Amino acid sequence: EAAGSNTEILSISDPATLSSVLTDGVKNTVGDSRVKVTYEPDYVPAVPPAMPDIPPEHLAAVIKGTVGVEVLDGNIAYLKIQHIIGEKMTWKAGPLLLEYIWDKVLPTSSMNLDFRSAVSGELSGIPYIVSYFTDSEPLIHIDSVYDRPSDTTTELWSMPTLLGKRYGTSKPLIILTSNNTLGIAEDVAYCLKNLKRVTIVGKNTAGGTVKTDKIKVGDTDFYVSVPVTKSVYPITGKSWEINGVAPNVEVAAEDALDTAIAIIKLRAEIPGLVQAATT
Repeated sequence: EAAGSNTEILSISDPATLSSVLTDGVKNTVGDSRVKVTYEPDYVPAVPPAMPDIPPEHLAAVIKGTVGVEVLDGNIAYLKIQHIIGEKMTWKAGPLLLEYIWDKVLPTSSMNLDFRSAVSGELSGIPYIVSYFTDSEPLIHIDSVYDRPSDTTTELWSMPTLLGKRYGTSKPLIILTSNNTLGIAEDVAYCLKNLKRVTIVGKNTAGGTVKTDKIKVGDTDFYVSVPVTKSVYPITGKSWEINGVAPNVEVAAEDALDTAIAIIKLRAEIPGLVQAATT
């Protein structure tokens, strides 16, 4: 009804301008900032590639390009993750993941997970990351994802066994976020935050979705991007979608790492301060 009464848009001849106006109209009508209308005459639907038999040296290069690893002063681990890999890649690259990443950070006393540039990932990767920072027992129901096209719900649970050892539940863990942190990374951050396992430092995340479909509008070059899944955290019954994940400590994204390091160092001093006060 709102669109039908707005005949002014019929006079917009530029497709890009029209798609922008339509996007604003749809967002205001349905109240969902994730819905977009675009004009893409050259759009070709993406087909997920089959998992190729990648030689070990090439696979190592892919891993290094996806995850940055460093041990900072104070025995603080720093992992910069831009894409969260799924179950198949995890098992395929298991030994390399342990060699190039996990074995380096496992002995550290605390960790920063940098999700500030994490904008993609696979649903099956969520249990892996969450499980490395939780106990093996009892198993935890960490997410339920409803897929509308198939009318099915996938339950995600923590895992009893993993590649390598767990980081554990006692070492400080901080996730760095920005307004660009999107999708799967938001899910991981939301799960660990509600499990009281992590401190989130940075900015509110984007409030995206696990999966978006792009639907062609009739016989035109216009497309509507619309979320087709819904993530619901079992404990709270709520979701990180649309509103994003709020940080525990809000600072500018570029200051998040320095702030996280300061928090970790302060926490390390607390036992000594308490002992001194007691004495």
